[in-house]
Amino acid sequence: MTKRDDDISSSETTARGMRRNLATYGDPGFSLFLRKAFIKAAGFSDDALDRPIIGITNTFSDFNPCHGNVPRLIEAVKRGVMLAGGLPMEFPTISIHESFANPTSMFLRNLMAIDTEEMIRAQPCDSVVLIGGCDKTVPAQLMGAVSADVPAIQLITGPMLVGHHKGEVLGACTDCRRLWGQHRAGQIDEAEIEVLSGRLAPTQGTCMVMGTASTMGCLAEALGIALPGSGTIPATHADRIRAAEASGREAVRLARGGPKPSEILTETAFRNALTVLQAIGGSTNGLVHLAAIARRAGLSIDLAEFDAIGRKVPVLIDLKPSGDHYMEHFHWAGGVPKLMKELGDHLDRSAPTIDGRTIGEIADAAEDVPNQSIIRTAASPVKPTGGMAVLRGNLAPGGAVIKHSAASPALLKHTGRAVVFASVEDMVRRMDDPDLDVKADDVLVLTNAGPKGAPGMPEAGYIPIPKKLAQAGIKDMVRISDARMSGTAFGTIVLHITPESAVGGPLGLVRNGDMIRLDVASREIALLVDDAELQRRKAEWQPPAHLTEDTRGYRHLYLTTVLQADEGCDFAFC
Repeated sequence: MTKRDDDISSSETTARGMRRNLATYGDPGFSLFLRKAFIKAAGFSDDALDRPIIGITNTFSDFNPCHGNVPRLIEAVKRGVMLAGGLPMEFPTISIHESFANPTSMFLRNLMAIDTEEMIRAQPCDSVVLIGGCDKTVPAQLMGAVSADVPAIQLITGPMLVGHHKGEVLGACTDCRRLWGQHRAGQIDEAEIEVLSGRLAPTQGTCMVMGTASTMGCLAEALGIALPGSGTIPATHADRIRAAEASGREAVRLARGGPKPSEILTETAFRNALTVLQAIGGSTNGLVHLAAIARRAGLSIDLAEFDAIGRKVPVLIDLKPSGDHYMEHFHWAGGVPKLMKELGDHLDRSAPTIDGRTIGEIADAAEDVPNQSIIRTAASPVKPTGGMAVLRGNLAPGGAVIKHSAASPALLKHTGRAVVFASVEDMVRRMDDPDLDVKADDVLVLTNAGPKGAPGMPEAGYIPIPKKLAQAGIKDMVRISDARMSGTAFGTIVLHITPESAVGGPLGLVRNGDMIRLDVASREIALLVDDAELQRRKAEWQPPAHLTEDTRGYRHLYLTTVLQADEGCDFAFC
């Protein structure tokens, strides 16, 4: 007995291929007939249309050099799909690039997540290959995929290769920040900084240090939703193309009954990802993104557990900004599988992955590269504890984070006088004023730079050293804010203070001259002002003007529904 084209009695959850997610016309048989009539205009045969349909997200954009290799990746994914007997169908989604998204890429991450989710839901995808790389694209895709819960596999675009200048190896964007700091201090002139701008990012791909893009590539492997080894392959290498083909093949297997994201992205998977995040000295943004993805899966990230993991798990990867090397070196040293092998029982080795093996099986199969020193052993770590610590205190009752692996050891216990900037605009206006009342042992404080305050929680937490201090040779100071910073950044910087100042958090009560105590060993960030004075200030506090003004469209949706950093800055209704 054969199935007629108009026999579409199966529910949308069990329908496959062209019968999946039919447009609603009040007549399912006509819906299928119309779909076939139009798709045949593209020249498809009945044989092609009867195969599993594999969706492939196209996140290419002329504004996104990190995704410059996406057209070739799509071509390879399609080849892998067809070799495995599936029908590849490419579809576009939003493309976000860190440097080309105003006001911030984080402001648009949730929009991309919604776009990805709804396109997967709307179209007849039996499984989907998610192609992303630049910082917010991978978390957005995983947020959307776990919400749609159609079998999915993540394909990373890959890091770029290193640059060179006067015999020095360079990497975007840790060295961008270091060299720009030297430029602000007058040590590099205009002509040389212009030359450097052409050498810091010499190929397509994401930042080649352990910034947010590289962090998310590693975490996709740790979560088990990307093929082993695929998170670190350089964007320009042939292996990246082969990984795309392999991902296409795997997507066909997933379409025929493979696990859904909800079956991969479990509590165990997230704990493994948190462990890897600590061990790679990863981006602080990774913690926010994991919280958002977990929330879509009906889970939550426990900041206390993350901090406890960091006390036990050392930094094992010698990459900038916590170490000295770059992603291509990490990849050829064995990549994430080798790291997971070194982590041993710190990971739950029974966690399943997208290719059918467990994390433990992948770790056991890791390549052993003789004499490599990029991936350290537990006996010889880069840092004795994990890359991040979670701080609390009267200044951050909901928590704050510091990447202490990239901080100045001498500043990890410090008490200093607050120098307050009321907003990003205020900071820009006053930071280089020669009359700014600031000394090297002060604490720079930026307020109203959180999810609602900026809005969009910009990477402004990497507060620049005031120009007059930079010119005097000061390279680091304690800096605190409710903002984020790039994973490529470094310094003694406290971020993600929750609740943010724009919603009445205590950070907004700090005044110039207040004393602030940072004690990372004790996990404390404290404002040394008595409670009575803080209550007086709270009674006088007013929210930023933009939160009381009328807004429309996506900005209105964002400002009225975005959550705090500890919940991933997702929308409340998601």
